[in-house]
Amino acid sequence: MRVQVAIIGSGPSGLLLGQLLHLAGIDAIVLEQRSADYVLGRIRAGVLEQGAVELLDRAGVGARLHAEGIVHGGIELCFGGARRRIDLHGATGKNVTIYGQTEVTRDLMDARAAAGAKTVYEAEDASVHGFDGRQPKVRYRKDGIEHEVECDFIAGCDGFHGVCRQSVPQAAIRTFERVYPFGWLGVLSDTPPVAEELIYVNHARGFALCSMRSRSRSRYYLQCALDENIEAWPDERFWDELRLRLDSATADQLVTGPAIEKSVAPLRSFVAEPMRFGRLFLAGDAAHIVPPTGAKGLNLAASDIHYFSTALIDYYASGKSAELDAYSDRCLRRVWQAERFSWWMTSLLHRFPENGPFGEKIQRAELDYLAGSAPARASLAENYVGLPY
Repeated sequence: MRVQVAIIGSGPSGLLLGQLLHLAGIDAIVLEQRSADYVLGRIRAGVLEQGAVELLDRAGVGARLHAEGIVHGGIELCFGGARRRIDLHGATGKNVTIYGQTEVTRDLMDARAAAGAKTVYEAEDASVHGFDGRQPKVRYRKDGIEHEVECDFIAGCDGFHGVCRQSVPQAAIRTFERVYPFGWLGVLSDTPPVAEELIYVNHARGFALCSMRSRSRSRYYLQCALDENIEAWPDERFWDELRLRLDSATADQLVTGPAIEKSVAPLRSFVAEPMRFGRLFLAGDAAHIVPPTGAKGLNLAASDIHYFSTALIDYYASGKSAELDAYSDRCLRRVWQAERFSWWMTSLLHRFPENGPFGEKIQRAELDYLAGSAPARASLAENYVGLPY
């Protein structure tokens, strides 16, 4: 098979790239090692920057997002037993939209199926070859039969553990990483959210987050040990611990119910540089990971795809490679800004036992500064709603 672009991975970044290329008349195939049902079963982020929403509109998949997504003009910080609102829209003129990553993926899958675009699920043992030359290839196995795809470019949208970054010679790539000494215990429940906007909690017992997926489905998180055993957290224990970390008024309003999903997620900051190796380009989690505190993971993937799709469309229209040559540098400037913000939010809101009482006092001083300083709140708001592409 011969295509112009071979896309490895059918998460939001791979599917969004495929949709934008399809609309531009560029022939692409999406290869995914898992089934479509498995991909849709992954529970991930739910906060979209305005830039990501506009990009999904450009891809022609924004209708359900606008009908069902919840627009938020602020977030709340809870510390010292009280909630303080950060006015995102007032400081920046922008909002964020609550719409689950699963729904973004579903919309992109539906659009690709409606277009009859080439997608192969359960493509096993994918491997990338020749990306340092002019004739890259992707090989995979489907139903026991070996296949080879010839292409002009390979898009590595296959996540942190994917084959694309692992195929780059070690000497050609540099990685930066911080693994945090805790995780997030998350619960999804069919209960109404406890508040109209997200609540980020700094508490002596640890961080908590009150989030949502819709007006009838809530997502809650608790800071926990990395080796926490899910079996030790029956629903009642989770809800009791969440109440302890909330201010009393919010705790009284909390509606509880059976967990429909429960998991522990580790937190890490990770960047791979560069994001281009000949005709292989990395995007999304294949190139960078952020702790979820700043709500940047899916949004960074979207900005990568903005840069990459624009560069490919320009290349096929003009034959010039300047935009492709600039891809890695442009992405990484935005990536490191988001890494900084996500690290800062994580440091501000979580308990780090190694920091001791001094660290706790510094956290409180910074939170008090945010509460009392309009410029500080504006800086948080500017980063939260997303820096420009």
